[in-house]
Amino acid sequence: AGYPLLCALLAAVRPRRVAAAPITPRVSLLIAAYNEVACIGQTVRNKLALDYPPELLEIVVVSDGSTDGTDEAVAAIAAGEPRVRLLRQEPRAGKTSALNLAFAQVTGEIIVFSDANSLYAPDSLRHLMEPFADPAVGYATGRMLYRARDGSLTGEGCSAYMRYENALRGLETKVGSVVGVDGGIDAVRADLYTVMRADQQPDFVLPLSVVARGRRVVYAPGARVYEASLSETKAEFRMRTRVALRAWHALRDMAGLLDPTRHGLFSWQLFSHKWLRYLAPVFQVVALLSNLALAGRDDVWDALLGLQGAFYLLAAFGFLGLRLPSPLSFPYYLCLLNAAAGNALLRFLAGERQVIWTPRT
Repeated sequence: AGYPLLCALLAAVRPRRVAAAPITPRVSLLIAAYNEVACIGQTVRNKLALDYPPELLEIVVVSDGSTDGTDEAVAAIAAGEPRVRLLRQEPRAGKTSALNLAFAQVTGEIIVFSDANSLYAPDSLRHLMEPFADPAVGYATGRMLYRARDGSLTGEGCSAYMRYENALRGLETKVGSVVGVDGGIDAVRADLYTVMRADQQPDFVLPLSVVARGRRVVYAPGARVYEASLSETKAEFRMRTRVALRAWHALRDMAGLLDPTRHGLFSWQLFSHKWLRYLAPVFQVVALLSNLALAGRDDVWDALLGLQGAFYLLAAFGFLGLRLPSPLSFPYYLCLLNAAAGNALLRFLAGERQVIWTPRT
């Protein structure tokens, strides 16, 4: 809670505004897909139906060695729609390499990134372009809205966590730059795109590189994207572990941004929002062990241990599949997030990298 509160205070004292305005630059929208035949057709048609000048939008789908009919589904749409192009990456090399491949062949002033299952609101692209009217802005990200259709605890927790992240991005924009973006709806000026290594996380390394080059990364809440949240604990754990593992490598690659003499307030933002966030499982374990060591010495420590015990009991109910009202189910999702972050930290320290993965698993 401390970081959001400090951001809110700074935003109130010295807000930085974005000179946003309605503009319609030429846009290249990139989608990397691996075995996404179940959703890729709907996603491409969703982008074709956006409220944006048709002559200023091209859609490039890169099939990363797909074997399930993804290529055929996209090709069928491209046959009757000149704005859609299909590229194939062979052999399979991962999302980052797919985006690098597509970037080399597009013509847009602004590059937009979409996941293969991301559905945009009709006016999302217009809202995503508005911040680029400000020459200080180099990168923009939209608002992710997860749909937990099955009412699962994992889905509800994911939705609540995303609401927190969206609120934080709004505050960070008022402070200066957003630290983390959502790869399902974000955009960068083409002249600021940096070709990345295959193991780098594009929706983390790329915006950080934009900040390193002196431009802002901002939040455009009107640019809404919808995705179905994962409902199974194991699937969410694997996804969060993958994201955190790739984030640790990105944090190491971009460690220069922690220098406050060069990057000022953003170095504090990066340390608070990402370094401390991914170290949370370490703090969580230390808090519990130290509290156990202090038990019986004073009523204060006993009370705190009781609160921690209640917290973990609520989390255990969630892991056992027992349903609780939404606020009481949050300890479960927080423990799931931190367990994944702890797993990723151990794998990072062991030197592990992850380039490819099976989507939605």
